[in-house]
Formats: sequence, C-alpha cells, structure tokens
Amino acid sequence: MFTISLTSIMGNTLIAPAIPDILDSFGREAGSSGVLVAAIPLPGIVIAPLIGILADRFGRRRVLVPCLTIFGIAGILVATAQSFEWLLAARFFQGFGSAGLINLGVVLITDHFAGMERTHWIGRNSAALILALAVFPVVSGIVTHTFGWRWALAPYGLSLVTAVVAWRMLEPDAPHVTPPVREQLSGIGAALRNPVLASAFAAGALAFAVTFGAFLTALPTHLEDDFGLSAAWRGVIIGLPGVPAFVTAFNFGRVRRRWRTGTVLMGAAVCWITGFLLIGLASTVAVVVVGALFYGLADGALIPSLQDTSSRFAPEVHRAAVMATWTGCARAGQATGPLLAGAVIAGSGTTAGILTGVACATGMLLIFALGPIRRLP
Repeated sequence: MFTISLTSIMGNTLIAPAIPDILDSFGREAGSSGVLVAAIPLPGIVIAPLIGILADRFGRRRVLVPCLTIFGIAGILVATAQSFEWLLAARFFQGFGSAGLINLGVVLITDHFAGMERTHWIGRNSAALILALAVFPVVSGIVTHTFGWRWALAPYGLSLVTAVVAWRMLEPDAPHVTPPVREQLSGIGAALRNPVLASAFAAGALAFAVTFGAFLTALPTHLEDDFGLSAAWRGVIIGLPGVPAFVTAFNFGRVRRRWRTGTVLMGAAVCWITGFLLIGLASTVAVVVVGALFYGLADGALIPSLQDTSSRFAPEVHRAAVMATWTGCARAGQATGPLLAGAVIAGSGTTAGILTGVACATGMLLIFALGPIRRLP
C-alpha cells in the first residue's frame, strides 16, 4: 500500500526542483511551468472516477497493475523526451496511470481496516507519503545539479517493478456481487449530494490546487528568481515541510483522538494561510523556511483528515468509486492550480503566484468553518 502511494507522488515531486532546468533546456519561459506540472493531473479529473468504478466491478489488482505499468512506461518516455512538446505528451499519458494510484492505496486500507484502526493506517500512509515528499525533492535536486534533470526523473521506471510486486502479492479480489454501472453512477451522485462528502471533495480540490500551484509550481521559480538558489537548495527547501508533516501524519491517530475533525481541518487551513503569507512576503530565505514549516505542519493533518472523512461516509459497495471521485476533484485542483499559478507568474511575478495559496487556503477555511464538517466528531 505504501509503495503504491509513493509511486503516485513521483510525478511532480521528482520534477519540481528540476523545473527551471527543464525550461532552460528547451528554451521556455517561467510561465510554462504551470502546464508542465498540470500535464499529469489533468487526465485524472475524468479518469480517476472511471478507475474507481472499474475497481469496484473487477477488483483492485486488475485495475491497479495496469495503472502502475502505464505510469512506468510513460515515465521513461518523459525522462528521454527530446522536445518540450513530447515531454508534455508523455506526462499527459503518465497521468492516466497516476490517476488510480492514490485513491486505490487508500481503498486498500479501507478494505482491510475500520474505525480508529482505519484512521491510524491512513495517517501512517500519509506519513510515508510525506516522508517521500521530503526526500524525493532533495534527491531530485541533488541529481539534477550533479547529473542533469533526465537522471533525476529516471526513478519513474521503478513503477514497473511495483506493478510486478503488486500482481504477485495482491489477491485477485473481484467483488462477489457486481452492481450495474447505473447503480454505481447513482452511488457517486448520492455521494456528491451528501453535504459532508461534497465539502470534503471541494476542500480536496482547493488543497491540491495549493500544493501543486503555489508550492510546487510557483515556489521553485520564486526561489531561483528572488533568492538565486540552485536546484540542490531548491530541493532542500521544497522537501523541508516534510519533516513537521511526517511527525503530524505519523501521529494522526493520536491527533484525531484529541481533537475533532473540524478543529483539525480549520487549524490546518489557518497554518496554510500563515505559511504562504510568510513565503510570499519573505525578504530572506530564513523567513521562507519558517513559512514552509507552517505549510508542512498543516499538510500532515489536512490530507489524511479529508481522506478519512471521505472513506468514513462512502458506502462500502461504492467505496472505490466514491474515493476515486474525491481523487478526481483533487486532480482538478492539481491541474488548475499550476495553470493558475503559471498564468499569475507570467502576468504578475512569482510572489503573486505564491500568494494564490493564501486565497485558496482561505477558501478552505470558509468551507470548514461554515459547512457540516465543522460539527464532525
């Protein structure tokens, strides 16, 4: 489960520190960073819910292994692309494989655990993701600085190894009763009408818009343009939030036993607002570091809380479809966030791109404070 989740985040965590180098190698302006980051999540807006429906109908393994295979093959094409256009096309293809990975990892946890044990393992899964979010950019930045960006993206091919392992270890668990497609679509529709799930879906879209827009798209260029940092140092700062985020996510079960879901989510949104204000208005790298730590502290609680809330309210027979719909909303945020940040960077500079994170985090705070999530235990 952890390896599947780790593979899912390679798409943009490996490439983030290398973005300026990639753009330079193809003679592209900083504004092109948005479309570069958005290329992977874009297919997931539509494909992720479809993958969830297929996983409910045919079983987890039969859907998961092809997703891992597509991700690995496309990743090799990304690392070897000879033009910016081919690189974008390969990343778009890679997005078809990536669309099913995060949600199916959480679905596997929910299939095997319930109650606070489910909350515990969702938190540990997020901790593994966050540890990778801290390590992958650092390694990618160092490799980019030393050997070039193509070698930094070479680990995409490891997804093919994960596909073989998943096929051997997961049981061929096709459901005993296959609901009609119309019933599955009806289940997704009912989920969207549930106010708690609708709030979690909207917040997920905004959360990933912040992460992939303000943080992974605007921040690398901001660090180069305003502070002159190399790829290696950009990777260190991008990975730094993983430290507090890992601690929070690893202890997510304890956090949830102490504070209500609504309290945790509202506190996370406030920390994100504070963090991006500090990063965007910073005049020194030290202040950027403080802002990044605020971001990481909140990130470790925000995503597992949204995943746990969504899985808690998802009907068992439609679990993969509902979680995949949440992922589709997250993919919409992943796609629109970088495009918005890229457009803002092109028109107003990287500081304005960073401050889009403040606006999105404020939107999340309003969803949590004014909606039904505020009352969740």
